[in-house]
Amino acid sequence: MMFVRNDCKMFKFCRSKCHKNFKKKRNPRKVRWTKAFRKASGKELTVDNSLEFEKRRNEPVKYQRELWSKSVDAMKRVEEIKQKRQARFIMNRLKKGKELEKAQDIKEVKQNIHLVRAPHAGKAKRLEDKMVQKLQEDVDMEGDS
Repeated sequence: MMFVRNDCKMFKFCRSKCHKNFKKKRNPRKVRWTKAFRKASGKELTVDNSLEFEKRRNEPVKYQRELWSKSVDAMKRVEEIKQKRQARFIMNRLKKGKELEKAQDIKEVKQNIHLVRAPHAGKAKRLEDKMVQKLQEDVDMEGDS
């Protein structure tokens, strides 16, 4: 489905869901399921040289078998590189959440240490410090890798 505006701007829709939302004048950057939202909110890789290779080039080239085969090989390699970069981007984005979760766990242990240790233990403060230090070392080791 395609919509052409009076100023010759063309809108192509992948499915009727997209077309219906366009007719309802919804902003794609505010609708969470769109690619525009994911790119605008930093959830998807937007600035990368491997994405430039997919642009259409309107330069006709005389057919040559060798050039064609090299182009196909290059396309496969570019796709492979793009997949790796996207995976790395996602892992870096998720790493921040893991660090916050670990810090929250440390805070919870500090607050509720009385539930973890035995009430008759005489070395309460040392035990608490040792557990917090151990958790902190785990966080530092996670941060280094």
